[in-house]
Amino acid sequence: MSKFTLLFSLCSLLFLMGRMPVAAQDFSSPKKLETLIKPPYLKIGDSVAIVAPSGILKNRKHEVSMAKALLESWGLKVVIGKHVFNQANHFAGTDNERCEDFQEALDNPNIKAIWAARGGYGTVRILDKLDYTTFLKAPKWVIGYSDITALHNQINTLGVESLHALMAVSLAEEPSEIKTSIATFKSTLFGNPLAYTLKGSKHNKTGASSGQLVGGNLTLLHTMLGSDTSLDMTGKILFIEEIGEYAYHIDRMLQSLKRAGYFENCKGIVVGDMSKIRKNTTPWGKPIQQLILDVVAEYDFPVAFNMPAGHENDNRTLILGRTIQLKVSKESSTIQFDE
Repeated sequence: MSKFTLLFSLCSLLFLMGRMPVAAQDFSSPKKLETLIKPPYLKIGDSVAIVAPSGILKNRKHEVSMAKALLESWGLKVVIGKHVFNQANHFAGTDNERCEDFQEALDNPNIKAIWAARGGYGTVRILDKLDYTTFLKAPKWVIGYSDITALHNQINTLGVESLHALMAVSLAEEPSEIKTSIATFKSTLFGNPLAYTLKGSKHNKTGASSGQLVGGNLTLLHTMLGSDTSLDMTGKILFIEEIGEYAYHIDRMLQSLKRAGYFENCKGIVVGDMSKIRKNTTPWGKPIQQLILDVVAEYDFPVAFNMPAGHENDNRTLILGRTIQLKVSKESSTIQFDE
């Protein structure tokens, strides 16, 4: 056989192999979940970095000062990112500046937790600029909610737990109105057991389940679809919260998650605050709770409403990536985080 004939035969074989159907993935049996890495809980004398990966902090120095004072009152040291108060139109500095602060906090061995000053919008613009090599060797808590969901998804996908909790600018609220948020934040940060009993709802879909709790802001979960940061929900329990959206926007995002396979092997849903739902000229006609139930009606997993977490003053801390025991009835729901 000539060299030309041999080369032609090999090329033909490779072409045909490329056109052969690929065996479909088997999603029927949820894969065994690995326990995510738990960063060390904080102790007196540890350092926390306050950084701003998202929106501008215009006229917010007082809140950041309050956040610094709060951490120091717990015996912690505070490092404020050098670009936190920069202004680049919508953002707290340019993408590179915000990334620089966050990367420094990820890499600095003396920093034991990274606390987002605020959300807004902008985190997704720096996700692919960050290098997690050093962080994965010595993980630390990343803390925030709303736009920080993008970071939670990234970090949980990399195999590390994170904290969905209040941010520095949350301290602009009347302290008495957020004392529970602050208490659960401190308690969790220092490693105390975490559990919640939620008030009941006639919309609760009853049942019991166990799985890693992941998720966050619905808009950000929708934004992550199709990327490496999109969550694999196999065997996991989804937490969602939202603010300032029309009902049909919420339905559209949930339908997108559904079409992407989010709920196929999901073990449950915990619904946080759905705040300031906007009124459309054409009424949706059903409460948001029923909208959510309609989307997942075909799935046999529990759905718990009334988790006080999201964009309201009562924004209690959740450990994302941690396995929880979820029990849901019409009268109440319980969430017990494994230790």
